[in-house]
Amino acid sequence: MKLARYGEPGAERPALVDGQGRLRDVSGVIGDVTPQVLDSGLLDVLAARPEDDYPLVEGPVRIGPPIAAPQKFIGIGLNYSDHAAEIGMDKPAEPVVFTKHVTCICGPDDDVILPAITRKGDWEVELGVVMGQRARNVPAGKALEHVAGYVLVNDVSARDVQLEGTGQWVKGKSFDTFGPIGPWLATRDEIPDPQAVELEMRLNGRIMQKGTTAAMFFTVAEIVSYLSRHFTLEPGDIIATGTPAGVGAGRTPPLFLAEGDIMELAATGLGRQRQRVRRQA
Repeated sequence: MKLARYGEPGAERPALVDGQGRLRDVSGVIGDVTPQVLDSGLLDVLAARPEDDYPLVEGPVRIGPPIAAPQKFIGIGLNYSDHAAEIGMDKPAEPVVFTKHVTCICGPDDDVILPAITRKGDWEVELGVVMGQRARNVPAGKALEHVAGYVLVNDVSARDVQLEGTGQWVKGKSFDTFGPIGPWLATRDEIPDPQAVELEMRLNGRIMQKGTTAAMFFTVAEIVSYLSRHFTLEPGDIIATGTPAGVGAGRTPPLFLAEGDIMELAATGLGRQRQRVRRQA
């Protein structure tokens, strides 16, 4: 099942994406796609009914982030062999963990707004994991049982804020609109092997990133297990699992986002995103 949310920011309604790619409103069964719903069994109720039981959503609508009010948005850095090589880094001894504040989350096609304090905006196409059950000290062999599904993520970053001066990744990755997610949440059965997802990112029509989750140093199961040994993962928590080669900071010469740029992202089974870059006045 593919779950989505549509409508203006702060007023989104829940929907599923039917077999023809159309939105069908499911607000008669669930009030929203919330962490509580993911852990309640209501998704099974949704899936048990025929798709055409749910009313079609008419007309063009804004697509919002597919999960409402997650508690945590966690990132994993340096998790692809080709990306580590392009920036001259070795494989980390263990996953590199950082946080993106949840206020950065926006819809998959919303504008990305570069704040005035950065001149080095960058892109990162990533597989996102959405937790469906609480996970604490979970072994890798059981980790995926705690996952609700997967989303496409653009881990937008301000490299100068992230890495220069005092640095600190959380500052460079948490500006408003720096976390486009969606267009839908694909439940776990839709993505039977999270290590076989193809990822692509285009800037103004030109391919910047093209990779596969098979190149991860640490698998999704290993990441979930590792994080759960350090803090409790709750339903609705989002984990961005790293990016393949091709980020702007890794190019020669470096290439950063500018006013009017168009970012387009895609992933196997997870749909497409399109964002226009704007600069804060």
